[in-house]
Amino acid sequence: MPEPHILTAPGAPFAVVRAENGSLMYADGPRTLREFVEAAWAYGDRPFLVAESGTYTYGEFFAAASALANRLLDVYGLRPGDRAVVAMRNHPEWQIAFWAAQLAGLVAVPLNAWWTEDEFTYALDDCAPRVLLVDGERLPRVARWAAREGVRTLVFHHGGGDKGDEWDKGEEGLGERIERYEDLPAPDPFTAPPDVEVRAEDDATIIYTSGTTGRPKGAVATQLAQAGAAMNPRYHAAASALARGRIPGQGPAPVALMTYPFFHVAAFTCVYSVMAVGGTLVLMRTWDARQALRLIREHRVTYYAGVPATALQLLDAAEAESETEAQEAENDALETLNLFSTGGAAAPPALVGRLTARYGERVEPRNGYGLTETCGGVLAVFGEEYRRFPDSVGRPTPATEVRIAGPQGASVPEGQVGELWLRGQALVRGYWHDEAATAEAFTPDGWFRTGDLATTRDGRIAVVDRIKDMVVRGGENVYCAEVEAVLHDHPEVMDAAVLGIPHPVLGEEVVAVVRLREPAGSGIAVDAEALRAHVAARLAAFKVPAHVLVREQPLPRNPAGKLLKRELRREVLSRTEALSDKP
Repeated sequence: MPEPHILTAPGAPFAVVRAENGSLMYADGPRTLREFVEAAWAYGDRPFLVAESGTYTYGEFFAAASALANRLLDVYGLRPGDRAVVAMRNHPEWQIAFWAAQLAGLVAVPLNAWWTEDEFTYALDDCAPRVLLVDGERLPRVARWAAREGVRTLVFHHGGGDKGDEWDKGEEGLGERIERYEDLPAPDPFTAPPDVEVRAEDDATIIYTSGTTGRPKGAVATQLAQAGAAMNPRYHAAASALARGRIPGQGPAPVALMTYPFFHVAAFTCVYSVMAVGGTLVLMRTWDARQALRLIREHRVTYYAGVPATALQLLDAAEAESETEAQEAENDALETLNLFSTGGAAAPPALVGRLTARYGERVEPRNGYGLTETCGGVLAVFGEEYRRFPDSVGRPTPATEVRIAGPQGASVPEGQVGELWLRGQALVRGYWHDEAATAEAFTPDGWFRTGDLATTRDGRIAVVDRIKDMVVRGGENVYCAEVEAVLHDHPEVMDAAVLGIPHPVLGEEVVAVVRLREPAGSGIAVDAEALRAHVAARLAAFKVPAHVLVREQPLPRNPAGKLLKRELRREVLSRTEALSDKP
């Protein structure tokens, strides 16, 4: 698919220029997140955030964020550049807290809501915030740190926390430095944001990496980088409309089911795309496929966005529900959907085929690629191109450059595997107080080494594996993602992970861990040898797992849907050692 030049030509909405540092950046559009959110105020009475606890219109949301921004400066005594931690589940008030920080010129630090107290303490010590914006469930995990450091704490939804509905300011040791958001005066609907200057070069966010391979690092994004991240999904939406022969920007605003946790960069991509056009975000307390189907029907959801694991579960639930109806053709559990988007983790190629087989071209498939260091999605593939090339993660946005680099950093020929390097407006400036990690990840001229192995063909990027996940078996490279994709093709496999373990002769050997569907959808018993034969029929012999281990429990994943292979490897080593000890 050729680049839609009508979108990127000089003077067009997504035209780019070369910045002083050599990176591409959008010629027009917002330069700060404050500019971006102030434009959303114009959507007024349109519903923005829909949750069990209630609904915020755009006007109500902006008034609440403005009132909180003023309080953070005038009452709490914060100043632009101070860090403000946001740590809560997907309450509507998460967005109020985050955007209040932006309106006040603060640096928002969204923390992983599922962290333990020790993990929170590590990040809090690292970023040294001056205020904590947390919900009742997170309060016990951060209170000791806040009391020790004397940091102001604002608690949202305290009644939903671990300690019930009681409220005693002294019980957390914070005294008068803690208050409850529900006790604050109702926002004046005409409240204006504080009069502070927010510059493009100022820091906007510190988002911690997932830490699947070590301690999380705080990736620091400037206002200009986050503004670029807000433009990227708008470009892909416009390119998608052109590919379908439609005029970008026409039609009703999307109603999106928000399944990503707000602290994850994939959620930022979804939120930006919806806010930019006055759409609605339907929130879930926790992921549940049946509940998702109910919300899709109730709110006429048009846009699903989630990690591949939840996407597959949603398709399973929709198919199961249809099969219980007497007339399946008249019962389409996803009848309002027109966009089915995945990100946050590698999507098995079989997913788009399965979606197309059931819904044809009515539901547009979309897949993308992004990282914490890119502030969200910077590559995307959609529609017919995705159906034709299901192993692709797509093409870059106009403000993103791609290089498939060899060992010395030079580009490798098309079709060959190399490391994916990225450069562009949406990239972070480095890691918080970690010059060594920044120098290791970024080249002097601004290229970010992603650690992913990829290929390019006709401008399309396909990610084949993480460098650290690649198994070297007897001198041959085995890309785990390739073997996982073949296992996902088997009708009885619900989930799969492939990794390498030490071997005395080969160096490493390939092991697969699978979770099967129950009961078997086809009624055919499946065992380890059958799955090995399934892989052997499609891949070279050296890629066939030496062991296939069946796991009854879900595979370990972090909240963003990424496999926790370090945790899984410990289990695999113990199980394979037990197998080798058998006579």
